[in-house]
Amino acid sequence: MKLRKPRIQRKGRIEIIPMIDVMFFLLATFMLASLSMQNLNALKVNLPQGQAATLTRDTPVTLSIDASSHVFVNHQPVTLATLAATLRPLLHDSSEHIVVNADNLAPQGVVVQAMLQARAAGGQHFLIAVAHE
Repeated sequence: MKLRKPRIQRKGRIEIIPMIDVMFFLLATFMLASLSMQNLNALKVNLPQGQAATLTRDTPVTLSIDASSHVFVNHQPVTLATLAATLRPLLHDSSEHIVVNADNLAPQGVVVQAMLQARAAGGQHFLIAVAHE
């Protein structure tokens, strides 16, 4: 009777380098995807610096005032006289937030007048947009 040699059992190895590559690829993909999902209906203005909580609503009503005192509601140019009439149909209930996106160099009086007109249209809650430090 002939006896065979026992086979040498090789232990399995987990290669970490390919796993790191895959994780980095997933991280980069999710970062780019999350950046493309941001939807803020605002004009490009120079925001003041400050701390603020992140916005959770998908499409907020945005009131923008640029440095030359032009007023916009969701990219639509309006005047202070027509601001309340333009905002009224956009505010579905009194708990809706209005994002005030005012340029750092915008005159304070124009920003206050725009907010007062928005309040006359039924807006109760205002969020001030700031650039994160």
